[in-house]
Amino acid sequence: MNQIPMNIFDTDTLETVEAETIDTVEVVLPAKCVLFNDEWHTFDEVITQIIKATGCSYSKAERHTLEVHNSGKSIVYNGELGRCLEVSSVLEEIALHTKVEF
Repeated sequence: MNQIPMNIFDTDTLETVEAETIDTVEVVLPAKCVLFNDEWHTFDEVITQIIKATGCSYSKAERHTLEVHNSGKSIVYNGELGRCLEVSSVLEEIALHTKVEF
């Protein structure tokens, strides 16, 4: 068991002893990958590519595809910038139109 010193000052001079701590904080900005509608790809092509890009379930990919079809776009992934760029790249393999936003 480690012992923690009970005296935090020098009793002869009454000087406070300070401990120095260093904290590292990494801030990661959230990003999102937006998929836009087009008139060239079938529903099955888009569903398959969303699954390939994000690893989501068939039903979630189908919901994204319907959202893209009905509203013109869908946020298919939220997370770290690097992963958003990977998702975008996979979607664009079949010439789907995407945008990564912060």
